[in-house]
Amino acid sequence: MEVTVNITPEILQLIASIDEFKGRWQALGAIDRDRLTQLRKTATIESVGSSTRIEGSKMSDAQVETLLANIEIEKFTSRDEQEVAGYAKVMDLIFDSWKFLNVDENHLLQLHSTLLVHSTKDERHRGAYKTLDNHVAAFDPDGKQIGIVFETSSPFDTPAHMKKLLAWELATRQSNELHSLLRIGVFIVRFLAIHPFQDGNGRLSRALTTLFLLQSGYEYVPYASIERIIEENKDSYYRALRTTQTSFKTTPDWNAWIVFFLRTLSKQCEVLARKVEDHRIMQASDLSPLALEILSLFEQHNSLSNREMVALTDSNRNTMKRTLSSLVDKRLLILEGKGRSTRYKVAP
Repeated sequence: MEVTVNITPEILQLIASIDEFKGRWQALGAIDRDRLTQLRKTATIESVGSSTRIEGSKMSDAQVETLLANIEIEKFTSRDEQEVAGYAKVMDLIFDSWKFLNVDENHLLQLHSTLLVHSTKDERHRGAYKTLDNHVAAFDPDGKQIGIVFETSSPFDTPAHMKKLLAWELATRQSNELHSLLRIGVFIVRFLAIHPFQDGNGRLSRALTTLFLLQSGYEYVPYASIERIIEENKDSYYRALRTTQTSFKTTPDWNAWIVFFLRTLSKQCEVLARKVEDHRIMQASDLSPLALEILSLFEQHNSLSNREMVALTDSNRNTMKRTLSSLVDKRLLILEGKGRSTRYKVAP
C-alpha cells in the first residue's frame, strides 16, 4: 500500500505541538497518584460514553458511571448497556496490556471479540470478519435506506485487504517511513474504509487509536478522552472520513482525515494540560484532600447533592458539610435549591 501525505505547514505544526506535549508529559504528569487515578477514571467514563453514543447509544455519562461501578454483576439488559460494558472491557484490556498486544490478525480478532463479549445480538460474528456487506448507507427520517454513502470492502475481499493493511502497518512502524501519528491516522481511515467486521468497527477503531498511541510513546492518552472530542465534533469527523475514503477509487487524498485526526489529538493535549494546571492551582490554595476530591467530582457531574458526595467520597457526613461550607465561602462552589433539594455546582 503506497501512502503519500501532503505535509502542509498545519500538519507540521500539529505534529510538533503534540510531540512537544509528549515530551513535557513527564514533568506535567508529576502529580499525585490519586489525582492520576481520578483523571483516568473520568477519561474512561467519558471515552466509554462518547464512543458508544457516536454509534447511537443513549446512555449519559452518569448512567455509564453507575453501570461501570457495578460492572462485576454482568447483567446488562439493554443493547446500550451491553455496548458500554464491552467498550469498557476492551479499554481495560488495552490499558493493562498495551505493551504486549501486537496488532496482528489474531490480536485484532481478540479485541473485537472482547468488544462485543456482552452483546447477545453479535454472538455469531464476534471475533470474526464480516460475512455480509455493510456499506455505509443514508436513511430518511422514517429509517428507510435512501442510498449508499460509501462502499466498504466486500466480505470476500476483506481478509486480503486486512492482511495487506496489517502488513503495511508493521512494515511502516519498523522502518519509520512515516511519523507515528501519520501512520496511525492512515491505518484508522483505511480500517474504517474496509469495515472488516459486521458491527463494532467505529468503536474498535477508536480503541485501536488509543492502543497505537500508547505503543508509540504517547503515555498520557489514558488521562484525557479522545472519544469525547470526536463526539463534540461528530459532523466534522464523518465529513473528514468520507472525504478521504471516497478518494480511494482514484487518487487517495489523505489530508482531510489526517488534519482532523491531528487536530483531535492536539485538542486532547490542551484538555489534559488544562486539567493538570487546574489541579496545581487547587493544590496551591491550601485546600484539604477532601476538598480537592470534591472538586474533581465535578469533572464528570454537573451538580451534586451532599448525600451523593458523601457516597462518592466515602467520607463522614459532618466533615463533608464543613468542607462544602468552606468551598462555598471560597466561591469555588455555589448552592442551588434549599433544604433536602440543595445541590452544589462549580462556581462560574
